[in-house]
Amino acid sequence: MSRDDETRFNRRALLGTAAALAASSLAAPALAQVVSTTTDQNDASTTEMDADISSNIRRNVSSFRSLNWQDYFQNTRKGAILVDITSRALHFWNEDQTIYKLYPCSVALTDDLTRRGTTEVVEKVVNPPWRPTPSMRERYPDWPEFVAGGDPKNPLGPRALYLSWQYYRIHGTQDTRKIGRRSSNGCVGLYNEHILELFGLANVGTQVLLI
Repeated sequence: MSRDDETRFNRRALLGTAAALAASSLAAPALAQVVSTTTDQNDASTTEMDADISSNIRRNVSSFRSLNWQDYFQNTRKGAILVDITSRALHFWNEDQTIYKLYPCSVALTDDLTRRGTTEVVEKVVNPPWRPTPSMRERYPDWPEFVAGGDPKNPLGPRALYLSWQYYRIHGTQDTRKIGRRSSNGCVGLYNEHILELFGLANVGTQVLLI
């Protein structure tokens, strides 16, 4: 092999390795998606449903950083959840601050679907059922009227934290392409393995702040 051939071969190998590393980083688990709330488990309205994800909606894989709870909360009584919409990351601190978790998440696709402010977890639901909200029925009349909890097509995944805001929850998702992107109808979505972990850590009454 000539020196020029060897140089071209090494360059191709380097580019191939870089592409493989980039693909693996995008496949790694990310953070959350904000969803509906109700204290009646039979009222399964939410703002989430799987939809086509455009390749033009980019992931935000490089902006996650650890934060201090003192900058956002007066205390961590019953735990605290911070959802950073800009970085598409969910932060969790338990009550005595011995546990800190950082998860990538999906957030609302547009500003008019985005809600910011203070709320709290009012209910924890295993295998949550799903129904579209009235506004979703108008926008997406072809979507199903109901998907049972535990159904592989259920857009809420295996667990959901219902918030005090109507139609907002933090939940899992079957469509992992959404994580790390502006891709939801208003909810905060997590990888299913992450919502399972967060579900075990959060309590009814856990503070939630969306910024």
